[in-house]
Amino acid sequence: MTGLEEFFTSYYRLRPVNATFTGEEIQRHPSANVGIAVAAPQGLIVPVIRSAERLTVQEIARVRADLVSRARDNKLKLQDLEGGTFTVSNLGMFGVETFTAVLNPPQVAILAVGAVKEEAVVRDGELDVAPLVRLMLTCDHRAIDGAEGAQFLQTLVALVEQPTLAL
Repeated sequence: MTGLEEFFTSYYRLRPVNATFTGEEIQRHPSANVGIAVAAPQGLIVPVIRSAERLTVQEIARVRADLVSRARDNKLKLQDLEGGTFTVSNLGMFGVETFTAVLNPPQVAILAVGAVKEEAVVRDGELDVAPLVRLMLTCDHRAIDGAEGAQFLQTLVALVEQPTLAL
C-alpha cells in the first residue's frame, strides 16, 4: 500500500472529510473522488480526480493536468464533474496566502491551499528560512467535528513535510 493510499483510505484521517451530507444523512465514501477547483474562461469549474487513493503522486499530477487543460478548453464531459466527495481549492498561483474556501454541497469539506512563501523559522534553536504554505479546511460541522478536521490536517502536513511518506 502506498503512503497516499494509506492516507486516503484511513478511517481516522480521511473518512470524516470524504463524505457528503444530504440534509438527512451523512454518507461516508470508501473512495476519494477529489474535486479540483479550476478558474476557467467560463467561470469556476470543479472536475473530479476519481479514486485518488489508488493513484501515485505522478498519476494524480497527470490526471490533474489533463482535467485542468480540458476545463480551460471547455472540453469536459458531465462525468468529469460528477461524484466529487472532497474538493481542493488553490489560490497560491495568484499570490494569495490565506483564504477560506466555500463548501461545494453536498460535500462536507474543502481544503484551501495558499501560496508557498519563504519565511523565517526556528530549527534546533537556530534561525533558518523555509518554504511555508497555509492550509485551511472548511468543514460542515453537522458531519465533521473539529478534532476530525484537525487529524486530517495533521496527516496532510506530515505528508507535505515528508513527501516520501506518499511513495
